Amino acid sequence: MAEVSISWQHGLSCNTGATPCWFDISYPQCGSPFPADAEFGIVGVNKGIVFSANPCLSTGDGPPELAWAGGVRAQFYANTGNPGPDLSARWPSNQTSPRQCDTSAIPGSDTADCAYDYGWNAAADSYRTAVSAYVSLGLAAAGATSTPSPNVWWLDVEIINSWHDDTTLNVAALHGEVAYLESVSTAGIGFYSTQYQWNQITGGTSDFSAHPSWVAGADSAEQAVGICGTKGFTGGRVALVQYLAGGFDADFLCQGNSG
Repeated sequence: MAEVSISWQHGLSCNTGATPCWFDISYPQCGSPFPADAEFGIVGVNKGIVFSANPCLSTGDGPPELAWAGGVRAQFYANTGNPGPDLSARWPSNQTSPRQCDTSAIPGSDTADCAYDYGWNAAADSYRTAVSAYVSLGLAAAGATSTPSPNVWWLDVEIINSWHDDTTLNVAALHGEVAYLESVSTAGIGFYSTQYQWNQITGGTSDFSAHPSWVAGADSAEQAVGICGTKGFTGGRVALVQYLAGGFDADFLCQGNSG
């Protein structure tokens, strides 16, 4: 697969100095002030876990975070996971597409194909949440099934979510997530994580090296600049580095990501 080209034109001018102007927010910021003077925003579509909607993404429990993030030009991040059939009420059964999961022809629920379907379903649910948010804000027509313009999507891979002991099944779930997002109109797909969490969850797979890394955990803008020059946990380039600034999650845009 060719490397995904992501357009970062909204924010290149902010990539100088110590003052950040890229931020990300999600449900923890519901009802609280958002970062001021942000030129560009990334917003979480979930409430911390898959198949759960951020109540402040659009009209709801507080000011709409999607509007703050730029509306049609916002970027999204979605939680991922693979709890397995014993822990998830959403685990696929008798699903025939995109893979056969626990069907009469191919029985068995704790399989790579079922994990793939779970990831596909989770991404589809997150995408529908984003579309619904656009509709509720009047930025998409009632009954719309796609976002009004292609967005960049980031898949959040963290150990705080539920994962299988078998890392190959976790990788299968992530393949399902990516495949669904590739089936709809997006501006690109990347991953949010750290090297440690990526190794624990995926076994350090390089299957997604065509996709950029958004690296969490920098202590400062200066440290973020240094991380930009390293190899990403996916095996590909580092596009963004997250760090704390003024009580918010700021994001440093790495050079060379003009798309």
